[in-house]
Amino acid sequence: MIHSFIFSDGKIVGRDLEVEALRLLLADKGLILWVDLDNPTDDEIKAVLEGVFHFHPLAIEDCVTPSSLPKIEDYEDYLFMVTHAVDFTRQDKFASTELDLFLGKEYLVTFHRTPLRSVAALIDRLARNAGPGPRGPDRLAHSLLDLLVDNYAPMLTELHTELEEIEEIVLSQSSDKKLVTELLQVRGDFTKLRQIVRPQRDVIERLARGDSKMIRATLLPYFRDLRDNLARLEETLVGYHERLMMAFDIYLNKAAFEANEGIKFLTALTAITLPAVLIGGWYGMNFDHMPELHSPHGYLYATTLTIVTTALMAVYLKKKKWF
Repeated sequence: MIHSFIFSDGKIVGRDLEVEALRLLLADKGLILWVDLDNPTDDEIKAVLEGVFHFHPLAIEDCVTPSSLPKIEDYEDYLFMVTHAVDFTRQDKFASTELDLFLGKEYLVTFHRTPLRSVAALIDRLARNAGPGPRGPDRLAHSLLDLLVDNYAPMLTELHTELEEIEEIVLSQSSDKKLVTELLQVRGDFTKLRQIVRPQRDVIERLARGDSKMIRATLLPYFRDLRDNLARLEETLVGYHERLMMAFDIYLNKAAFEANEGIKFLTALTAITLPAVLIGGWYGMNFDHMPELHSPHGYLYATTLTIVTTALMAVYLKKKKWF
């Protein structure tokens, strides 16, 4: 599906035009054009990316091919960016959606395979004329990226909630057999998010430094603010990840302690029964020349010796706090 918006002096003057009309409007230097490709067909991709804007084949290939990492490429008359939006729910867990941007002097082209909340929110804002309209495609790109980064917050909140639940389970007396699986899953979610946030921060860093001629000087403070937001987000993720690893270490130490306590109990049980085993084994040999067998008090002696030695062993182990 192709959505298009035409701006003049910060106001929408047209939307959802035909492809041929987009080609004609692109030649008008007084207009700003935003084309959003939402899960387009192959024909729509070819008609817009190749037929209207004539993007480089390598940029088109990077656009239509899923990429796991954000990136930025500076071409002669436009800028190509790969960014990622994230979503997280307790049911579906971590999910990311790639958002590609082609930023020129008079246009912005966005490409995504699935609907994005950031794109929908910007379209709704522009349709309602909420605030001043964009007077440049770089301003449109910033608004879109800013909304995309803002949508990281709900996921971070969900992950923080899961982290607190894990810490509560780890520090409780009872152990949960599913805890290791949950720990590894949450660790994987943190790792995936960090793999997106760090490269994305580097992409915004290039824009914030003014390395690209497609970003006007007046927009640089806005991109610097966006970079700072990503930096704070990354620091928060690092802190959460360290807390998760600490909880994992506590769980492993707790499991090792419980295993040692079990081994100590079994060892103590073996030690307590050792006198009875030795005495019973000695008198159970039934040799002919054992004086103890012919004594009238032999059974009493053996029983008393067994009880006394077992009691002494129990007192010794109690002092050692083995049970």
